[in-house]
Amino acid sequence: MNFTSYPISFNRNQILGLIIATGSFNSHLVMAEEKKSYTNPPFAMFASQMSDSLIGSGKYEKPIWNLHDALKLPDWLSVSLEQRSRYEMMSGNYKANGKGGDQQIALQTDVFMEARFQQFRLGGEFLDARQWGADSGSTLNNTHSNQADLLQAYLAWSEQNIFQSGVGAEVIAGRQTLNFGSRRLVARNVFRNTINSFDGLRLRLTDYDNWQLNAFVTLPINRYPIKPSATTDAALDTFNNTLQFDQADGHTWFSGAFLEGFNLVGKLNAELYLYHLDEGDSPKVATANRRYFTPGVRFYLKPAKGEFDFQVETIGQFGTAKLSTTSNTTVSHTAWYQHLEAGYSVEMPWNPRLSVEYDYASGDKNPNDNKDQRFDTLYGARRFEYGPTGIYGAFARTNLNTPGYRVKVSPFSTVEAGLAHRFFWLAQSKDSWGSTGLHDTTGRSGDFVGHQIELSARWNVNSSLNFETGWTHLFKGEFAKKAPSAPAGINAHDVDYFYVQSLLRF
Repeated sequence: MNFTSYPISFNRNQILGLIIATGSFNSHLVMAEEKKSYTNPPFAMFASQMSDSLIGSGKYEKPIWNLHDALKLPDWLSVSLEQRSRYEMMSGNYKANGKGGDQQIALQTDVFMEARFQQFRLGGEFLDARQWGADSGSTLNNTHSNQADLLQAYLAWSEQNIFQSGVGAEVIAGRQTLNFGSRRLVARNVFRNTINSFDGLRLRLTDYDNWQLNAFVTLPINRYPIKPSATTDAALDTFNNTLQFDQADGHTWFSGAFLEGFNLVGKLNAELYLYHLDEGDSPKVATANRRYFTPGVRFYLKPAKGEFDFQVETIGQFGTAKLSTTSNTTVSHTAWYQHLEAGYSVEMPWNPRLSVEYDYASGDKNPNDNKDQRFDTLYGARRFEYGPTGIYGAFARTNLNTPGYRVKVSPFSTVEAGLAHRFFWLAQSKDSWGSTGLHDTTGRSGDFVGHQIELSARWNVNSSLNFETGWTHLFKGEFAKKAPSAPAGINAHDVDYFYVQSLLRF
């Protein structure tokens, strides 16, 4: 284009003003790009950091220190490393015949690689989870240690606009982690030192801002050590960080479909799902032969400044199961779960959010009627509702009746803190308290387990490094003190749990 053909002229001052204005405009563009905000990454290993193949962008900020840039890798290849270290200690005990406290250093190292070739992706993830320094009486298991194992190994295909329909499609085949909805039934574990994974096939269809469907057929991966052997037992193997490679034994199937609808009425979102678990014994693993169908529905509004939010989730469960892994008696299984939550995010300094919560997970009403009514949380996570797991993990989503409230604040953009207070009753007084081993079949020990207060704080130093700490106190109630085999004498006092951890992401 020849600008001299236009009858336009500028004097010297006008030209200088135009240059300054243009520079100022460009600087504002750069500043706008620099101020792009991201969701703070959770204390989770790599799947949380991966970009979405259909949406085409990452949810989280690229780590400021990262191997991709340091190694000058091509755009089609991703290589990442994360290392988390956590020291945790517990004073007191709440389990059957429990004596004294416990401590451990939980270490988790994760390496992730993914190669992208047009619409195809080939990915792998290696996880090393181990513990050090646990007391000799620790009741360790394979949620604490899973040394040097393959967490993911998959081939994926995706198309953002299949058949020009406006619908995106993705297929993932191989070993993978799953994380759906509220994460109460299917979750990629965050706080726990080990992570659930599955061998199988997953199909995802999405109309982006309107709806999304996930359907899957998988074999859950067994984490080893899992069973006593002739020379040692699982707790000792875990205590010594014994290496045994995980595998799916082919006797248990987990499948389902999960449908999400976005902004159905205003900002209202909804989920409808059905899971099926068909569990069988194998030479290495004895099971309760759970054969469950688990339908559920959830409605929710996401938290937003100056607005109310809520969440309602209702889950049913029915099928059959054996009374125990060693029993030959199969009984009918009927259970249910209910979650209610309401919150408000105050538009003021520190961005406080206040919420009240209520959970009910059914328990077994009569231990002698050959019916099982205890709700089973399948492969879900619980830390975000019931406090830290690790060597603590006092409460699970079964035989539970618990109201509570929660306060979260963010005094700085890089600092988050929270207070949670919950009260716990047994849904059925003749059923057991989670996996603690405390059980009074007469119901005479009452149903009040106690109340728990939790304080936590986190500092995101930058997108590659963060620190977190927390303290939890369990005030024991009547059942926790009086149930048969409850810790007695000097072990009867309340329980304190403390942790401090760091996460370094490259």
